[in-house]
Amino acid sequence: MSGAAWVRRIGMSWLLGYAAVAMAEMDEPGTRELFAFDKMAIPYTQNLRLEMRTPRKHPANPVVRLGPAGAVDAMGVQFYGSVLKEGDVYRMWYVAFDDDAENKVASERWRVAYAESRDGLVWTKPNLGLTEFKGNKLNNLVAMANGPWGVVNVKVIRDERDPDPQRRYKMSCHVYFRHHTRLGTLVPFVSADGLSWQPVGGVKAVRGELRKEDLFLPLVHFEPAGGLYQWQGQFFASGQNAMPGVQVYQGRVCRTYRSADFEVWSGTSSVAFLRNSQNEYLGPGRSREGEQTHEGISVWNRGNVLLGVTGLWHGAKEWRDVAIDLGLVLSQDGVHFSEPKAEWTFIERGPDGAWDQGGLLQGQGFENVGEETWIYYGAWDPRYTGGAPRPRGGVGIAVLPRDRFAALKVDESGLGSGDYQAVEITSELVTQGIAVVQPEFFVNASGLSERARLRLELLSGREEPLAAWSGENAVWLEQDGLRLPVRWPGGGGLPPKVKLRVVFEGADRRLIGLHAIYLTEPK
Repeated sequence: MSGAAWVRRIGMSWLLGYAAVAMAEMDEPGTRELFAFDKMAIPYTQNLRLEMRTPRKHPANPVVRLGPAGAVDAMGVQFYGSVLKEGDVYRMWYVAFDDDAENKVASERWRVAYAESRDGLVWTKPNLGLTEFKGNKLNNLVAMANGPWGVVNVKVIRDERDPDPQRRYKMSCHVYFRHHTRLGTLVPFVSADGLSWQPVGGVKAVRGELRKEDLFLPLVHFEPAGGLYQWQGQFFASGQNAMPGVQVYQGRVCRTYRSADFEVWSGTSSVAFLRNSQNEYLGPGRSREGEQTHEGISVWNRGNVLLGVTGLWHGAKEWRDVAIDLGLVLSQDGVHFSEPKAEWTFIERGPDGAWDQGGLLQGQGFENVGEETWIYYGAWDPRYTGGAPRPRGGVGIAVLPRDRFAALKVDESGLGSGDYQAVEITSELVTQGIAVVQPEFFVNASGLSERARLRLELLSGREEPLAAWSGENAVWLEQDGLRLPVRWPGGGGLPPKVKLRVVFEGADRRLIGLHAIYLTEPK
């Protein structure tokens, strides 16, 4: 065992206690979010259809642009990165690529850079004074100990559960190592402030790359840092490779590795998501072709559910014909992800001539800003791969009304005609069973009026109406809102598990859109 590997394993002494604390906190009551497209949370419907919503691209895009000639990011602002909001400050980490054509070691030209904003829209690149570049430290590069490190992809999270303040921030990086060829792998970093970083285990870079004897993951090619998240006491690093899982898949699949302490990473992995067409293997030498995923899943942890954005790779025999859009996925178990609608394009690449032409990158940047949801994304045009270096990237924002990724709408198309038109029909949903103590419910809905109402009732786990929360004691909502409170007039204790029934009513019920249901409980 190498010295670095031994250092990584000394953290096991406090691992069990740390994981137990994390699990306990995950089990505490809090906010649960039931999105319209979550088929696990809302498994039962009648006469309803799911209508996905496409975000608009912000007119200020790109909100982070390439730097001037000679800058650390003169050739690339690659948003394989992250955005975190802390207090009144938005913090961004991204990959910068310089224009120093004299440096032939490409790995040394890709570095982690930092930007800040007060509103999430107008960004500055502060002179951090931490890392030397071209003879001075007047730049926005973070400090990466034991480097320089060549970083292709980076994700940052803030970990409030770690008892060590020097490990408050955690970062997953895609770097390279040498085997028979140049392969991708993971290096985890930790930091007290998000600006000065230490590699876990004290590993050191050699010309920007990790030594093979210091690997954290098995000796395979893996492009990590598509996403980094915590779930039930473990850390998950999401990325891609084209290796077989329990069967052979076509091209790139989303794969995750995991760790309980961010130091020792499991040798086993899971295929988190793949598109249906990837079950048909096209044969050796054709890994670029076909519909595939791209670069893992960037994750928005919403407490009880994970929302994610992943690349939709439109493959081809030649690079000049490859394109990439972004898709939306979600997970209930932290391991397996699925599409709310098969082959749904969430954010589409820009037309030729636009800053985001050709292909998009999923960054891990999601924020609810006032009445809007912002999704940060990057750009990479794969059609120029393999040619002379070209300026690439930037950071953009896609905008939705707050949490309105989709809507459940009335659909009476199955009623037919003739005598059926006179039949009284119901458009409704019933949620999964929800364990409750003192719940408060809220609804995100549009299209409501006196002629388009939502009726909300609570049922027992066996779906028996609870008298104080149903029938004449039901709640009717008649006004639009992003977070409408649901307050039943009845009282008394609830059983340990309930289900929520929502009925779409009124002459204009077809105008109603139900986007999300929120459940909060006191901690």
